[in-house]
This record gives sequence, structure tokens and C-alpha cells, in this order.
Amino acid sequence: MRLEVRGYELDALGHVNHAVYHQYAEVARTKGFLVAGCDWDLLYTKRRTAPVLLSTTVNFRRELRDQEEFDVSCAAKFGDGKTFTLEQLITKADGTLSAEVYCVMGMMDLDARKLHADPREVLASAGFDVATMND
Repeated sequence: MRLEVRGYELDALGHVNHAVYHQYAEVARTKGFLVAGCDWDLLYTKRRTAPVLLSTTVNFRRELRDQEEFDVSCAAKFGDGKTFTLEQLITKADGTLSAEVYCVMGMMDLDARKLHADPREVLASAGFDVATMND
């Protein structure tokens, strides 16, 4: 998805504050889940389950500055086990890589407060098309 740096996101050095990169990734993750067909109401309200962020790593490559446009990608990678990863690239409009964001996530049963054994299956049952969020 395409975003633009806003002035209040800058730090004293005139580039995007490090914490804001996490916000950009979150916006793209939420949008990515919607584009992939995930029915949030079904997950939260009816099934009482939700994605949870377990860890995030950001590798900064090139600074973003005020009013600069950039894209944020979001690719889901599933394996065996209770967690999955999201790999996100923040790329300037000219193609320069600005940051890499790696997230480990799980699907939590909101009543039991435990991760589901198969997050891919839980998401698929709520309409999530894994192919939509893969490279």
C-alpha cells in the first residue's frame, strides 16, 4: 500500500522517527488482512480469536523524510506450529529500500488466552486467502 510521510512523524534529525516504522507496518498488516479476505467480525465476535504480535524486528536501510511517498508490502509465511511470520518491505517511490520489518505472529483464543495450534487454518476459516499475502 502507498503511504506518505507526515510532518509530525519526524524526529529532531528531520527523518521519520524509528517507532513510526512500526505504525506503518501495522497499517499495512491490517489492510493486508482485509485485502486477503479476512472477516474480522467473524474472528473477533463469533469465534473470539485474534491475531497477536509476538515480536517485531526492523532493519533500517535508508531514511524517509517529510512528504516522501513510499510503499509497504506484506507477505505471510506459514510453517508448522503456532506462529507465522509477516515480512514487510518499506520501499521509497523510487524503489530504494527504506526498511525491512519482520513480525512473528499467532492467532490467540481470546477466552483461553492461548495460541491456536494452526494459525493458517484459523485464518483460512475466516476467509483469509494465503495466496493474496505471499510474494
